[in-house]
Amino acid sequence: MRIYLDNCCFNRPYDDQSQFKVTMETRAKLHIQREIMNGKYELVCSFMLEYENSKNTDVLKKAMIKSFQDKYMTYYVPIERKSALESKVTEIMEYGIKYKDAVHVACAIYAKCDHLLTTDIKFQKHYKGNEISIINPIDFIQITGEEE
Repeated sequence: MRIYLDNCCFNRPYDDQSQFKVTMETRAKLHIQREIMNGKYELVCSFMLEYENSKNTDVLKKAMIKSFQDKYMTYYVPIERKSALESKVTEIMEYGIKYKDAVHVACAIYAKCDHLLTTDIKFQKHYKGNEISIINPIDFIQITGEEE
């Protein structure tokens, strides 16, 4: 199964863990990350993930995320595909999704991902397409029948 984690999903373990929901999403993300490391899931990354992570002001966080992506991604959507994705990005933005998030969705669709994982509730609710499932890490674990 191919999955794409957006930038907020990659950053969830570094967020303030005082909220129960954030803690549970962190645990789910780390579980999924272990499964990626074990080869259960194929990780897809893109030029947009690379760009967003490059803007991270926390050098350690940025390095850890980049290291994981570089080591475990099985497919990468390069910037050279950006122009080919533009019509899909425009179509996705019609749902009320912001440009960067629309690029993530277009990249995940292009790479034939089964799911795009995000912790952004608005992003999940706005996407009305049927080409990919946009889902929270907790819900992903539930639908795949996994338990921590």
